[in-house]
Amino acid sequence: MAGDISGHYTSGDLLTRLQAALADDGVDPDHPTIEALAPFDQFHGRGLEATEEIAGALTVAPTDHLLDVGSGIGGPARYMANRFGCRVTGIDLTAEFCAVARHLTRLLGLDDRVLFEQGDALAMPFADAGFDGAYSMNVSMNIADKAGFYAELYRVLKPGGWLVLSEVARGPDGAIDYPTPWAETAASSFLATPTETTAGLEACGFTDLKTHDTVEKVMDFGARSRAMVERGEKPPHRAVHLIHGALGTTAAANTSRGLSEGHIIPIEVSCRKPGADGAS
Repeated sequence: MAGDISGHYTSGDLLTRLQAALADDGVDPDHPTIEALAPFDQFHGRGLEATEEIAGALTVAPTDHLLDVGSGIGGPARYMANRFGCRVTGIDLTAEFCAVARHLTRLLGLDDRVLFEQGDALAMPFADAGFDGAYSMNVSMNIADKAGFYAELYRVLKPGGWLVLSEVARGPDGAIDYPTPWAETAASSFLATPTETTAGLEACGFTDLKTHDTVEKVMDFGARSRAMVERGEKPPHRAVHLIHGALGTTAAANTSRGLSEGHIIPIEVSCRKPGADGAS
């Protein structure tokens, strides 16, 4: 199953296509900026806008070490490191994503603070209690073993460490049309309801849980993006089409329909591993 999931995101020519897209935007592919990469390297709902909102709610010190689970080609990790001056380690199942992420990070001169490991979120190659905070954006939809995923996140966080999840949750009937950005068929799609998500995190020991849906924000972002296209402008989020090529159009349309019909619900969850004294 891991191979099927990784294969969904692997093209073999991702860097070449990204370089062409940057050139089409008038950007030198060998000298990009974080801003120029943002339409392509923020591979999750609402792209950079969502990353900025999550970062804005965090308190991160330059001495902190953060974990990005499902780091893709590295946009959020580089953003966090650049914004807070902290260290970030990303892990992703897809080898091609990790290779492109490392390349872009070197170009931006952030490779002294941002590292990427290819690996499984259910068996991360990290020591216990090594990270001050962790986040994961649109990742657990590909993970069937939610309890195992949450347990691994709990294990690698320091006591008192925080966790933020930005996910696509299952709506009341869950009748989703495929492909979607995260799965070509239902065989590799494992959505949980918002209630199941919070219950699973609590069962693993996380406390101070806060959950909210971002349906209105996602729909507003979509409307603004469509208006830009109608004006002949490029939308701010083009990662789905970069990653999936021709499949991206259908995947995006299915996601939009699932959102409007309530079959999927974008949510954000924050919680914390209790401190050494058991306090949250």
